[in-house]
Amino acid sequence: MIVDCPASCPFVGATSESLRFPPGQLHHVAAPGPGGGTEVDETKRNVLKLLAVAGVVAAGGGGLAGGALQFAQPPAVGLSSYPKVPLVDLDGSPLTMAKALAEYSYLTPDVITFNYPLRNEPNFLLNLAPPPGKSGGPSSVKGGIGPKSSVVAFSAICQHLGCPAPNLAYYPPGTCSGTPGGKQLYLHCACHGSTYDPADGASNLTGPAILPLPQVTLEWNQTDDTISAVGVVGPPVNGHLDTLQGDYPVGSTSQLSKQSPIILCQFPSG
Repeated sequence: MIVDCPASCPFVGATSESLRFPPGQLHHVAAPGPGGGTEVDETKRNVLKLLAVAGVVAAGGGGLAGGALQFAQPPAVGLSSYPKVPLVDLDGSPLTMAKALAEYSYLTPDVITFNYPLRNEPNFLLNLAPPPGKSGGPSSVKGGIGPKSSVVAFSAICQHLGCPAPNLAYYPPGTCSGTPGGKQLYLHCACHGSTYDPADGASNLTGPAILPLPQVTLEWNQTDDTISAVGVVGPPVNGHLDTLQGDYPVGSTSQLSKQSPIILCQFPSG
């Protein structure tokens, strides 16, 4: 209750301004001194103190939250466009078309890969032409380069659930008794059985994958005979919303590596 009585009230003296405050609100009135009394609103001061403390806590909490988000969501790294990256052969020398045709063929069982455009994106290098002096293999391969349009490259990560090479591997003719899609040579994933046709842009032969493998665009410099990766066409590499985002670039060159394939001759019926 606010006490309010004029100075003429016979029993109660005039109310001091320092006493005009609602019930429960604390006021501190300084003792009179040479400079006069000073009224301090304790409630307001306490509220300001609480706001200051809350600001400090919020700032600290924001920093902690920011740090947590930094670890929960890795920084976006990658590229804004596809670079031209020369390929390097297994021996460390530049990969030339002459070497690709002499060292690899549609009969090569090894998994030959290189990374592009990012370090966590392996790709097959395939030469689907026959060995020198022999015949066989597909001709005029879709997206192929070289005198026979036979050298191609595809993502070595399965488009189903992301199994990488050597689980996903190239199967030369005769590897298995079965021929998925009626094809003598194919790319097959031992994880869940998806197969792809390397002579037709790595299109799907059997599921469960429903997307083709992304194809790396290769460039043949006929002046010095070198081979470079210059782009990727098709859907994004599995595990990447964008083939250009998700890891650091491979660098100025990308060297071939060799692995033994994981062979499993079991194919889905679809």
